[in-house]
Amino acid sequence: MASFEKLVEEANKQQMSLGTAAARQLATTTKSAPQMQGISSRWLLKLLPWVQVNGGVFRLNRRLTYAIGDGRVTFYTTGAKVQVVPQELTELPMLRGYDDVTVLSTLADRFVQKEYKPGDVITQAGQEADSIWLIAHGKVNKIGKGKYGDETVLEVLADGDHYSYQALLESQDYWQFTVKAVTPVTVLMLKQSDFETVVEQSPSLKKHLEEFKSLAKKKQDPTGQADIELVAGHHGEPVLPGTFVDYETSPREYELSVAQTVLQIHTRVADLFNDPMNQTQEQLRLTVEALKELKEHELINNREFGLLHNADLKQRLHTRSGPPTPDDMDELLATVWKDPSFFLAHPRAIAAFGQECSRRGVYPGSVDVGGHQVTAWRGIPIFPCNKIPISDTRTSSILLMRTGAENQGVIGLHQAGIPDEIEPSLNVRFMGINEKAVISYLVSTYFSTAVLIPDALGILESVEIGRT
Repeated sequence: MASFEKLVEEANKQQMSLGTAAARQLATTTKSAPQMQGISSRWLLKLLPWVQVNGGVFRLNRRLTYAIGDGRVTFYTTGAKVQVVPQELTELPMLRGYDDVTVLSTLADRFVQKEYKPGDVITQAGQEADSIWLIAHGKVNKIGKGKYGDETVLEVLADGDHYSYQALLESQDYWQFTVKAVTPVTVLMLKQSDFETVVEQSPSLKKHLEEFKSLAKKKQDPTGQADIELVAGHHGEPVLPGTFVDYETSPREYELSVAQTVLQIHTRVADLFNDPMNQTQEQLRLTVEALKELKEHELINNREFGLLHNADLKQRLHTRSGPPTPDDMDELLATVWKDPSFFLAHPRAIAAFGQECSRRGVYPGSVDVGGHQVTAWRGIPIFPCNKIPISDTRTSSILLMRTGAENQGVIGLHQAGIPDEIEPSLNVRFMGINEKAVISYLVSTYFSTAVLIPDALGILESVEIGRT
């Protein structure tokens, strides 16, 4: 009996029909196209108005602006000691264009390092203003009197910012504001007496400062442009002012940048393995997707034309407390107040903003953009962009821009109509077949971006993310 049951068990183990593994060899499977995780929404490429650039160069003409400098200063450290890079002192308005490195080094050596804790007062309103302060690290608040006598934060300063160079050029003046540390702060301070000593020892610096003071006296409008003299509300027949609109004599030119790669495909693959999907087309499709991702990354991060590096320094703000709050977003809107088009932020920064809104019981709205419901603030959509970097200290940036040439905004630059074009300003050119039977295609895309006037782009910097 036992032997009979054993025979039945062995019979059941024997395969009675064709297995699925073997059957799949004859079946036609349903296949997906090759997928690629790196493809993002690329909102910036979709939203930027693209301007045709014939000849590959775009010249940006503007009204003459008296650029007396308002840049940020760079520092270097030796252990716990912080020093300003001498050449970086030319970012200060009064030293813009001055090139005597020996004198700059002497000035740099005269700066004194000071440390402050959160809540410490660095300079007090009403006290004598007899020094310039450079913020090497940390964040401070400039606090002044509001309309009704209450204290209000006038400005937030952080790494590389400075105040106030006027103190070195004037005598017997007083601080009009209080500066208080928000975080642990490292600053460098130069006394007016030390500065004047260096000036007396350097005829070239003395001459440069005289020219600077002369330039500062030229008539300017509130944006620093050469003034256009007009008159209104007059009666009778007074002599009307004569005027003209001056232009920059050396306008900036943007040369189209390029992103390229060589796509290589073996002829055996291209010839034999094209059913049901064309291998060459799929390889090309994914290569183009990768180039578009790189294109958007460059439009934001490129040091020559990228938006993060081309915002005017007066259009850069710092958060008041760290994470992006509704107050910070309102202040950013105040910098791009003429018809703002959209915000652009890393998804983590958008999440941080949402957390701050929830913390305050404020709920952002949404707007419909091409069938997509997009988070909005004050009716301005906030689009996600994973190309905006997150630093090692878990901070990022939020951009706000006005777009379009007709609005004097931010525009994309390209040249459509190039040879072998498959999309505007993107082409694929056959390069031949080598002795190893490998086909090569050169895939190229040409692009750049320009900010037509400074107030078209604003950036909220040092945005903390991931705070609980």
